[in-house]
Amino acid sequence: MNLSPDIYKTLFNEWNDYAFLVDRSSTVFDMNAKARLKTPVHAFLTEYFSLEGKVLYRSSLQNKSVSFRSDFFFSPEDHCYAAVTVLPIPDDHEELFLVVIKDITDQHDKEIELLRFSEVIHRTVNPIQITNTEGKMIYVNPAFEHITGYSREELIGSNPSILSSGKHGKEFWKKVWVKIYAGEQWVGQLQNRRKNGELFHSELVISPIIDEDKKVIGFLGAHRDITDQKILERQVVRSQKMETFGTLAAGIAHEVGNPLTSISSLVQVVQRQSNDDFVQEKLELVKNQINRIAKIIRELVDFSRPSTHEVKDVSVNLVLREAINIVQYGKKARSIKLNVALEENLPFVHAVHDQLLQVFLNILMNAVDASMGISDSAISISTKQSDEKVEISITDNGTGIAEKNIGKIFDPFFTTKEVGKGTGLGLWVSLGIIRNFGGDIHVESDEGKSTTFVVRLPIKGM
Repeated sequence: MNLSPDIYKTLFNEWNDYAFLVDRSSTVFDMNAKARLKTPVHAFLTEYFSLEGKVLYRSSLQNKSVSFRSDFFFSPEDHCYAAVTVLPIPDDHEELFLVVIKDITDQHDKEIELLRFSEVIHRTVNPIQITNTEGKMIYVNPAFEHITGYSREELIGSNPSILSSGKHGKEFWKKVWVKIYAGEQWVGQLQNRRKNGELFHSELVISPIIDEDKKVIGFLGAHRDITDQKILERQVVRSQKMETFGTLAAGIAHEVGNPLTSISSLVQVVQRQSNDDFVQEKLELVKNQINRIAKIIRELVDFSRPSTHEVKDVSVNLVLREAINIVQYGKKARSIKLNVALEENLPFVHAVHDQLLQVFLNILMNAVDASMGISDSAISISTKQSDEKVEISITDNGTGIAEKNIGKIFDPFFTTKEVGKGTGLGLWVSLGIIRNFGGDIHVESDEGKSTTFVVRLPIKGM
């Protein structure tokens, strides 16, 4: 069926976009009704384009069919951002082109806004994830990859539960999903687990993504890493505990010490006056228990009163080697391999030699006790300079520490050892000593596999 020229003319004029008929030199032969309403008469269509658009337009006239985008100026004050399509029109006499100008200014502005938003999300230091309504991650930014330890490829398509630490149960997440599916924002704190098994804490804001019909089509999760904040909070609580116990310790040592001395004296008197073997045996047991109590009191007194030792420049490696020499010749450590890697030329720290030795001995002896009965048991000891601190790391491949006990091991009188084999004061006193020197002790443990104690001390003058 052949259509008449009048029908073609009608279609041309009724076109919803701006349409121009030009030749290869860009001379305008005709334009549709919509174009006439806004366009002053120009001899060449090239004059309507921006500088970059002129280049693209001239190039399009050399090709059979081309689409490109450019600013299009009806006048210096009136312009739009356009999708331009150039189509050749078969003609027996001369080569003509139909140029269609589609105003996409609003679409372009939205694309620019989305691009800016996307760039901000991509570059922000805060971890960001976007999840669809099925609970699958469809976008993560580099910061999210960094904090979780997973790559983008591993995360996209996965459920956020891949990060679960097991702390937050089904009921917890059920309440979260109910709220965000209702179009409400959820704010809370989470404990998650990295790919390498380390725990981390984040403050999470989940915001529903809603379309024009008010329908929830996804969720944006913005995290803030608060792991360091949580560590500081625990340290503050622990410091307050230690301060309280330090005050109590002085009173306990005084109240218990005096009657204990009297009991010890009476036991010795009876021992000297009795020749009964049974009595002597039982008195010796009493004496041993008195000595155990006396040891606890001495540790309490040492912790509660200011040190009378002089703080000096101390070589960490020297003190650590001394502690290793003491431990390795003990009966318990004979079957344990000690791997020692001490960084040479470490800076000095400000500390008391004997107190630092006590700390290292406490940690090393705990490592030895944890390694007893383990085949191929080994303890790795290393030192290095990390920023403005000296870092001492002691790792054993022993029984490890249960996660529920990690936060308690520095509490006074807390111990997992059998009755009579530990007072529960060693690590408490050790932490107090290191804190007095401006340092700290950090512990990581994988139950049933290993435990690592990291002691950090500030370098002299830092």
